[in-house]
Amino acid sequence: MVDVRLGRALDSLALIQMQGLAPFDLIFIDADKVNNPAYLAWALKLSRPGSVIVIDNVVRGGAISDAADAFPGIQGTRRMFELIANTPGLSATALQTVGRKGYDGFAIAIVDTGAPR
Repeated sequence: MVDVRLGRALDSLALIQMQGLAPFDLIFIDADKVNNPAYLAWALKLSRPGSVIVIDNVVRGGAISDAADAFPGIQGTRRMFELIANTPGLSATALQTVGRKGYDGFAIAIVDTGAPR
């Protein structure tokens, strides 16, 4: 079954929760980077122990490590990493990739029994 939803992602996530469609085993986040912390918070709400959360485009050509970079998408991704670091029961790593789009990467997080939902 394919369920395509159109509209603002944060609104769709709330509806998915209200409809009782969660928890999910795999959650892939690849949306507006400013809202990465909110998407991660929703991913935790819609997950269970053992769920895998993948967040795309987290290296941004190295800009994520430049503390002076004030671009909103970079700031959102940094806040997401802070949320990962400060969430008990969430284990994660980030991997850099190199390809025709340049240097970027993704993060993979595993939800443990102690993670808030």
